[in-house]
Amino acid sequence: MKSPYDIVKTVLVTEKSAALAAQGKYALKVAVDAEKVEIGKAVETLFDGVKVKAVNVMNYDGKPKRAGKSMKVGHRSNWKKAVVTLSEGSIDVF
Repeated sequence: MKSPYDIVKTVLVTEKSAALAAQGKYALKVAVDAEKVEIGKAVETLFDGVKVKAVNVMNYDGKPKRAGKSMKVGHRSNWKKAVVTLSEGSIDVF
């Protein structure tokens, strides 16, 4: 089984995620192979006193990038974003 620290990579801090935090929703960058149930349990383990109500996930493809004058094409890594809705408590993000 994966550690909660392997599942939840970081908390996303953007204007949109700050607006969601007022509604009790938090945006997290999570492992690509993590499932909704695993993400919910990891959040409850990492942050004391919170109960997860719902988890929504979105998969993002890495953007293609060109490197230098040779114009070799590479791409950034794929990643997954999870929006976690809490029913009790809140996470101290800021």
